[in-house]
Amino acid sequence: MTLQRTHIAGANSERTKAHNRRVVLGYVQRSAGAGRAEIAKSCGLSTQAVSNLIAELETEGLVVSGGRRRAARGQPPVVYTFNPDGAAALGFEVRPDALVMVMTNLGGGELFTRQVPLTSTTPATVFALMTDLARDAKVAAPVPRIIGAGLVIPGPFGVEGLSAAGATVLPEWNPLDAAAGAAQALGMPVMLEKDATAAAIGERLAGVAHQLDSYCYLYFGTGLGLGVIAHGLAQRGAFGNAGEIGHVIVRPGGLACDCHNHGCLEQYVSRMALQRYLAARGLIAPGDAPDSVALALLAANDAGLAAWLAEAAAALSQAVGLLENLFDPQAVILGGALPDAILDDLVRRLDLPAGSVARRTGRVLPRVLRGASGPTTAALGAAALVIHDTMTPRLDPAP
Repeated sequence: MTLQRTHIAGANSERTKAHNRRVVLGYVQRSAGAGRAEIAKSCGLSTQAVSNLIAELETEGLVVSGGRRRAARGQPPVVYTFNPDGAAALGFEVRPDALVMVMTNLGGGELFTRQVPLTSTTPATVFALMTDLARDAKVAAPVPRIIGAGLVIPGPFGVEGLSAAGATVLPEWNPLDAAAGAAQALGMPVMLEKDATAAAIGERLAGVAHQLDSYCYLYFGTGLGLGVIAHGLAQRGAFGNAGEIGHVIVRPGGLACDCHNHGCLEQYVSRMALQRYLAARGLIAPGDAPDSVALALLAANDAGLAAWLAEAAAALSQAVGLLENLFDPQAVILGGALPDAILDDLVRRLDLPAGSVARRTGRVLPRVLRGASGPTTAALGAAALVIHDTMTPRLDPAP
């Protein structure tokens, strides 16, 4: 997966070898096959530098020789192609009630998926489970090597007013220590991201956002989060907390929220809100997963659930209009842990505001789409972080 589409040239300097390697690998990945001279010209590198890098990448199995291409004159060049099966990446999503794990090849193809319930979310417990799942994945889907792992957890990071209490947070987790602890447990580099941002990235890797560059992704985890992709790049904010839309007030003076506000969006439309509604009707015990019961009620055209969905859709419609006018996305996408049928019903019930920049002639996509990458979206995004880091050029700082 390549999140940034602008061309970045290489630099003939020893300190930028890692950058040049990404430039070359990214170019080969995007092409249908290229010879060393073509790569050198396109990437702004010497032929010798490209030859050295191609030899290294070929040894590692990340590129393969595709034979010789017919040329008008002279010796036909050897063509090199990207090998997505040359390595794999792991993605982990820690939810308050479950650990989700995927292993993908470098093209984003899923090789192994697993979800296990969590009775304890302490870092030590989760890191031990991550180690077990990584071992299971290697046995079930042997790969030449795993280049790293992505880890996503609910946000916000380090904001006491929003993250100190409530059903959507992970007690005892310090984002500053999480990546290091996971890396030590797994024995490989680990990248950390907020769940909604990772889910937005995952939807572009394997969902309806595959051809989109600017979109908003509303992620239904336990609460409700937002991932924003603008011109192919994830928007994270100054402290990594961009997208806490669940705590935007849509009903002033409304339902109390754990963040100490009243009327927050996720109190009306989220998996947590659905769980609370079903528990109030005595249909599930507090804390039980709401999915199967909600699906049965939906299939039976239950009037009570229909009323809840109508109220949820009204609040969600306000939020969608806000996102459209703030970010001017190509589309707003709904996805995550809520069942597809529930999300589809919410989309059908939306009454989107007329005063929106999204209402324009020549529009190709619907204003709101249901995501297609399923409940593993955030974990896929976690793996995509590693793939993106491997493929995307950047100049490392001088020592």
